[in-house]
Amino acid sequence: MLNQIRNYPRVRTEDLLVVSKRVIDGLLRTLLVIQTPFGYKRVAELYAPEHAENSAAILYVHWYEPEAHDSNRRQFVQEAKEMARGGAVCMMVETLWSDLDFFIKRTQADDARNSVQEAVNLRRALDVLLSQEGVDTTRVVYVGHDFGGMYGVLAGSVDQRPTHYVIMAATPRFPDWYLYYPALEGDAREAFLQEMSALDPIAHVANLAPAPVLFQFAADDFHVPKARAEEFFAAAHEPKELSWYDAGHGLNAQATAERQAWLKQRLGPS
Repeated sequence: MLNQIRNYPRVRTEDLLVVSKRVIDGLLRTLLVIQTPFGYKRVAELYAPEHAENSAAILYVHWYEPEAHDSNRRQFVQEAKEMARGGAVCMMVETLWSDLDFFIKRTQADDARNSVQEAVNLRRALDVLLSQEGVDTTRVVYVGHDFGGMYGVLAGSVDQRPTHYVIMAATPRFPDWYLYYPALEGDAREAFLQEMSALDPIAHVANLAPAPVLFQFAADDFHVPKARAEEFFAAAHEPKELSWYDAGHGLNAQATAERQAWLKQRLGPS
């Protein structure tokens, strides 16, 4: 499975459809459709300076919370705009979990295949982001929340292009969540745990080094208890930082402000 992620088909010109490109409030907004190698399409949205030059690149990948209005690629739109005003080229992508009902439609029989596909799709999203005019490919950030963080770790374990990571409220193992539903017991449960172990983020997070990683966790997070968060952080290599917030799984404004400050300090001016 890892070889499929490592040896992925890169994005070709014919895989991209530019739906719109226009300047709004001094920022260039581009809406794209990307053909995946798996027979379906995904939407991506970019915000960039009108005339990008020597610009850091940031890929934002959203969380899954079906009760939330921002459980889709629009989660980071305000942050992307702010970072773009500071000179960065920012991209937000549609994912498997952009479908609010994806979790109840899937089964454990789907999860390994879907996980490989998502990691490939994220590597291809980086292809698109880094092909944008004016991008400095030595300053590349991956920001992911929830599943966005977990699949970013999996993709990044075989992709050295990101130079910085922010992993937000992510759990170290996919079965932590994929066993919420449907329920599995006995041998079926053990087989699933074994199958997913090769893909679990905790098995790969050390491979993000030497890229610095900022972990952001919530003190009151049902989905990521403190012990899981600390185990995940411990598995990463230096340089790494861990920040806790008095919040739930969605984190809070303080986390947003500190994340942006962390990125601005490390990326420097464009």
